[in-house]
Amino acid sequence: MSEASPLERLEGSMSLTNDIIKEKLIGKFGDQVTGFEESYGMLSFEVQKEVNLKVLTFLFDDAELKFRFMTDLCGVHFPDNKGKELGVVYHLHNLEDNVRIRLKVFTDITQPDIYTATGLFSSANWQERETYDFYGINFVGHPKLKRILNVDEMDYFPLRKEYPLEDQSRIDKDDEMFGRGGRLGFGDEKSTHGTIAEDEKHSDGSAII
Repeated sequence: MSEASPLERLEGSMSLTNDIIKEKLIGKFGDQVTGFEESYGMLSFEVQKEVNLKVLTFLFDDAELKFRFMTDLCGVHFPDNKGKELGVVYHLHNLEDNVRIRLKVFTDITQPDIYTATGLFSSANWQERETYDFYGINFVGHPKLKRILNVDEMDYFPLRKEYPLEDQSRIDKDDEMFGRGGRLGFGDEKSTHGTIAEDEKHSDGSAII
């Protein structure tokens, strides 16, 4: 039997399709895997949180699927999605066939427990710590789940949509401190947002707010 040509090997490496992935997942997990969508060719789907680790393991171990690289893991918060307010989004990559998929898991904000993926992907360690730090998702089984960017004393999760946006009409702030307005290239011109030029601050007694 002759050896396959480079073109034949390349064509063979592109044989894994979204339809095959979807068929395998439904065949294995049934209605525990839902919400299949395609965006710019990438397959996305939702998994019940009770089986997230089983699905990740299946995607990792299956001889055809081979999703063995986690590109990213992040949190999301949809406060109006009752019972499924918090979510984790996994971006997985089959490096051999160059195929990517997106897997989503949601949980109740009052019990934000999701099984850790650190047993499969070493990169999940810090990614899950960051997601916990900003969204408060408790990754069950994580070897050391603690804040990674914010101080340990912080008693809230800053990326949850629980805080009012800044009022953009306020004029009691110095825009120079926030990169708004300012003289071209120097950041100290007057603006319609209430900025006081640097020389005026020193000459007219205006206080910096």
